[in-house]
Amino acid sequence: MSEKTDQFDRRILRELQRDAGLSQRDLAEKVGLSQNACWRRLRALEERGVIRGRTLVLDRDKLGLGLTVFVLVKTRHHSAVWLQTFRQHVAGIPEIVDFFRIGGEYDYMMRIVTTDMASYDSVYQRLIQKVELESVTSYFAMEAIAERRPLPV
Repeated sequence: MSEKTDQFDRRILRELQRDAGLSQRDLAEKVGLSQNACWRRLRALEERGVIRGRTLVLDRDKLGLGLTVFVLVKTRHHSAVWLQTFRQHVAGIPEIVDFFRIGGEYDYMMRIVTTDMASYDSVYQRLIQKVELESVTSYFAMEAIAERRPLPV
């Protein structure tokens, strides 16, 4: 964490990770600052890019999105042009909610959230249709034990 980030900034970040919908008054009270001081710190964190946005946490099951799949991808291609094409292709598949370039046996890892196995098969077909991949390995989540945990600030 940056040297410019002190204990009050970290308190603000912890509280907002728990509930990004807190009012400024409630946030200021929870972190022990005046509302104006809290607002200035919040603005500074946003301007420095520490806070990149605010979001909602949705219940996948209540939305009918009960299948989570972790997909590992190997490729023989490692050029910047190929990677850009692959990134753009993945960005066009909304069911892919996380996407990482990784080290080790595989080159990429993604998390896919969808409704069921037939829907996953459709995502899989879209994934492999436009770029050449050496192998695609899928792991299906049985239970989410710790999901979307706050960052340790």
